[in-house]
Amino acid sequence: MEMDQLVSLCKRRGFLFQSSEIYGGLNGFWDYGPLGVELKRNVKEAWWKDMVTSHDDLDAPAGAPSSFEMTGLDCTIIMHPQVWKCSGHYDLFHDHMIDCRQTNKRYRYDQVRGRWVEAKGQRIFVATMVETQDEAEDLQRRALKHFKLRAKDAEQLSWDGDVTSLTTVEDTSVVLGPDATELGSLTEPREFNLMFKTIVGAMGTEEDAAFLRPETAQGIFVNFKNVLDSTRVKIPFGIAQVGKSFRNEITPRNFTFRSREFEQMEIEFFCHPEQSPAWYKYWRDRRFQWYVDLGLAGERLQLRDHDPDELSHYSTGTADIEYQFPFLPAGEFGELEGVAHRGDFDLRSHMEGKLDPNTCPLTVEVDEHGQPRHRGSGRDLSYRDDESGEKYVPHVIEPSAGADRATLAFLCEAYTEDQAPDEKGKLQTRTVMKLHPRLAPIKAAVFPLVKKDGMPEIARDLYRALKQHFPTFYDEKGAVGRRYRRQDEAGTPYCITIDGDTLSDKTVTIRDRDTLEQWRVKLDDVEGELSGRLK
Repeated sequence: MEMDQLVSLCKRRGFLFQSSEIYGGLNGFWDYGPLGVELKRNVKEAWWKDMVTSHDDLDAPAGAPSSFEMTGLDCTIIMHPQVWKCSGHYDLFHDHMIDCRQTNKRYRYDQVRGRWVEAKGQRIFVATMVETQDEAEDLQRRALKHFKLRAKDAEQLSWDGDVTSLTTVEDTSVVLGPDATELGSLTEPREFNLMFKTIVGAMGTEEDAAFLRPETAQGIFVNFKNVLDSTRVKIPFGIAQVGKSFRNEITPRNFTFRSREFEQMEIEFFCHPEQSPAWYKYWRDRRFQWYVDLGLAGERLQLRDHDPDELSHYSTGTADIEYQFPFLPAGEFGELEGVAHRGDFDLRSHMEGKLDPNTCPLTVEVDEHGQPRHRGSGRDLSYRDDESGEKYVPHVIEPSAGADRATLAFLCEAYTEDQAPDEKGKLQTRTVMKLHPRLAPIKAAVFPLVKKDGMPEIARDLYRALKQHFPTFYDEKGAVGRRYRRQDEAGTPYCITIDGDTLSDKTVTIRDRDTLEQWRVKLDDVEGELSGRLK
């Protein structure tokens, strides 16, 4: 599948639209259409149901309590600015950006890739922002243009090494920027804070500055004591949250994969420090299996443990669940979810307001007496076990998933082209979205074969009955084969047709989206038949 095929289908069928499209769009922001909003909502509801409301704790790790609780929160998007100071986001949450003096374009430093090439006695580094299988083609095209060579002279280009990151290049004077025609047009990299800044209140001064949250996790940490005091949960337990986050990405790209406004599905699981390694493995494996159960299986999905040099300063273990998106170069994967062992870093930071200066330097303002202005909350965020009397700061395991990235992965995995017979039995190419029934935006579609002989009336009655149980679509326009094709593109698992036999024997035809199998069911049994199959 080519990515542009999926993007085209998403707009044509109402999965995704460019935000503010009639005004030219706004880069990094996307709107979910009628089908897309149902699909994304189904992803979030499946996550919430499986992880929170009906989680199965029978497979808890050895040595841990045999049962644990899961609960939820819905925290505000704007929080006290001190939250972000103590969490480290204010000082450390940044990417490095570079600018092109020739084109006035801006890039994220670590996302610019390129390759060394030599021709006509000159050796340069040709850079690109193309991340698809066309990367090599773009590099060659730009190298030929720079050296004033024709395509037939491509053998005069002497390539040295594989494609690598711009971060490996020390001398930028020999770099041909991604959109430049002159060498040495890129600036030195500089830090760029990714948080969106806003103003709270009417005064509009710097003292009123606040930030849109860059993640949902901190709202959970600052409410840790509130949850303990207002519920009967005991450690180990988890707090889940689904909500919007905002990051001012330097170069948002790859459809909804890297956006400036996105939605997260996060769990902060609090446990005893001695049991935390086992819980980390539990959540890493459980979250990977969730994607497999919903259809992301095979070689395009992988679980990758971070190397020691990739780990955050506070983490003793992190694993990424990754998917091989079609917009990435062959063999490369993109992150769907990270599962991190965060230790007691977050609770201790909000309790004490201290970061390790050796691994995570934090600039702290001081008052006239030399005392730090920026401190933690001063609240005791430790946990006391009522049975043993032990008091400790819990360790945290954090499975953090992107709802938008998961939705995009399910769309990519579902997109299929196969051969199916039309009304005359002739094979035609069919585009079908083979979404898991739990995720499909529409579960069933009801068609009258023709718009006469009482068939539309029976079909509408069935449609009204079915939509009380699951999302159902009614369609009586066009040939039934075309109606099937439209529902195939929408990912609808089952189509029900009211035909001439329905008038005499009260049965209907049900068609399976994936197998194209058709069978007859009594009209009164349709809801039960579909409900059983959808489960």
